[in-house]
Amino acid sequence: MRIKIVLLFITVFTLSAKAQLSPFDYGGYAKYLFSSTRFPGTTERYSDHLIHLRLNTKWYATDALTAALELRFRGYYGETVENTKHFIDLIKTPRDWVNLDAVLWNKKKTVGYLEVDRFWLDWVKNDFELTLGRQRIAWGTALVWNPTDLFNPLNVLDFDYEELPAVDAVRAQYYTGPVTKVDLAFKPAREKRNVILAGLWSINAFDYDFNLIAGMRDERWIFGGSWAGDILTGGFRGEVTVSEAPNRDYTNLVYEALGESSLSSFDKPLVAVALSGDYTFPGSFYIHTELLYNNNGKTKNTFLFYKEATSLGMLSAARWSIYQEFSYDITPLTRGSLFGIFNPDDKSYVIVPFVTYSVATNWDLLLIAQIFEGDPLTEFGEFGTSFYLRLKYSF
Repeated sequence: MRIKIVLLFITVFTLSAKAQLSPFDYGGYAKYLFSSTRFPGTTERYSDHLIHLRLNTKWYATDALTAALELRFRGYYGETVENTKHFIDLIKTPRDWVNLDAVLWNKKKTVGYLEVDRFWLDWVKNDFELTLGRQRIAWGTALVWNPTDLFNPLNVLDFDYEELPAVDAVRAQYYTGPVTKVDLAFKPAREKRNVILAGLWSINAFDYDFNLIAGMRDERWIFGGSWAGDILTGGFRGEVTVSEAPNRDYTNLVYEALGESSLSSFDKPLVAVALSGDYTFPGSFYIHTELLYNNNGKTKNTFLFYKEATSLGMLSAARWSIYQEFSYDITPLTRGSLFGIFNPDDKSYVIVPFVTYSVATNWDLLLIAQIFEGDPLTEFGEFGTSFYLRLKYSF
């Protein structure tokens, strides 16, 4: 049934665009990703293959009306699929309102998954803009952690998803100037706790962009702000949010056995702070440092709290997180980068070196590793080491 729904949307969208003889753009890519992973405590490596296809279409119906439909297909084959129970549930995108996806096949060692990743209608009238549908609402200013991205927080370790997640929402923007606006967004959901209603006021002063945010998420009020500017030609960004205390009963036998209290039982307002600074030196050498603080974050056994932290809208279950990146153009066609995330409390970390190479026009090669280290139950101690090779063709 889901396959029929997806195909119906594609057919109606395409025929409508052609029938109106309006500008119709398309693009996308095809990617092959090979991965080799070793999990902690084992010597065996799992090898996997991923075919990732994307089609982006846009229809400019009139000067004021634009529509977009973007499809994402992923086909997996390998030992991780074979040895991971309910693997398909791990890759499916959870939706609170409309499911426009299809499991094309789900076998012992291979799965295929198709989803409508973007599907929106945008209407503009003078300084007013209204967007309805599956869209990305990104309010953050920092480059790694965005506490103020109430709708679509990003994951810097998910390197194969350049477009980043989207949300089913209604968004209204009123532009009060070239770089200032009032922005209101509403995400409906079947469960009340998953509803998000928030607004942003963007202003510019002292050569900085400032954003003030207020709203409701997880049935709790949340306020915050962010800024983006520079100091001595170096980028300087920051975000702060304060939200109502969860103060909920949360029973977990593992927590109790370890003498840990849940994140949900925290009875004080939650405070999250992200600070980011970056600088590009002459010759293309780039450095970027970022810091994340959660006042209710854990200092030990952090791995156990990952799922609960996500349910509360936290970007990490850790009290402190530090990010450091270095990048350099080795040649005009080759760029090397290295970044890491370090938890100063439990001493766990992940190091990610990668190299990108432009093979030919529209062809790119990526070599990347994710090296996780730490004691058991630390933030990064349970993930092992993975190596990836990716070939991408864009059209």
